[in-house]
Amino acid sequence: MARFGGLLVLGMLTGCLEANAPALVVGDWGGQHLGLIANASGASLEYDCAAGKIAEPIRPDGAGRFSVLGEHYPGHGGPIRIDEEQVKRPARYDGLVRGDLMTLSVTLTDSNEVLGTFTLVYGRSPFVVKCL
Repeated sequence: MARFGGLLVLGMLTGCLEANAPALVVGDWGGQHLGLIANASGASLEYDCAAGKIAEPIRPDGAGRFSVLGEHYPGHGGPIRIDEEQVKRPARYDGLVRGDLMTLSVTLTDSNEVLGTFTLVYGRSPFVVKCL
């Protein structure tokens, strides 16, 4: 009977974790060095000295994990010239959402370079310092 009780508690805890995973990531998410604005069709990202775009919905699985493809646009100091061609790099955005917290890792897929892992909070303004 104790074994059944342990399984029941484990099942209830798993259900609680799944309840914290949204079916679709939407809204404003902010943290140190990154802000993400998501809607039903994708997301835009603003870093200290870069930007990004996700052109597909962010749909976490039952455990809150997701992996979506997008683009990363490295920035530079100073203004963007009118005739300047924007550099575009393919990127993968891997994340975990639990309630109002998101952990997001950004990897450039053409080089396997991990740009960083960020912690974002739903509804919080990002702290982004633009490069000069």
